[in-house]
Amino acid sequence: MTITIKKDELAKYIDHQAEPTSWHQVTQAQIDQFADCTLDHQFIHVDEEAAGKTPFGSTIAHGFLSLSMLSHFAESYSLIIEGFYMGLNAGFDKVRFLQPVKVNSRIRAHAKTLSIVETKPNQYRINTEVTIEIENCEKPALVAQWISVQMVK
Repeated sequence: MTITIKKDELAKYIDHQAEPTSWHQVTQAQIDQFADCTLDHQFIHVDEEAAGKTPFGSTIAHGFLSLSMLSHFAESYSLIIEGFYMGLNAGFDKVRFLQPVKVNSRIRAHAKTLSIVETKPNQYRINTEVTIEIENCEKPALVAQWISVQMVK
């Protein structure tokens, strides 16, 4: 759930832990489409028979597919500063892929706001730690520190 916050309340949201997002099932069709978009057709992603013979036992999602799902999940956990009119992706301070996501696994995001800094008048840099959980798996798929910028009126 997104939360709209006032500028004078920003400090209250440092270390804010959002509710986990809804689950998303990663399908072979999605993996194949990502492979087509990125031209990364390594067999472990797209050849179900060959991937079945690996220690994973099935195809796995590209790490960058799991990372790109942050844009989808952010709709559910973002803090929006009152007056928001535009947001930008400013990159990552850190990304670690910890566990592959097997085809048909369900994933969801956990997000914690690390910092909110006004870098220019009415422009805020938000650093969020996002963890992608794999259902029924102790180790997460990835942990990232994602930087976004919000422009407000």
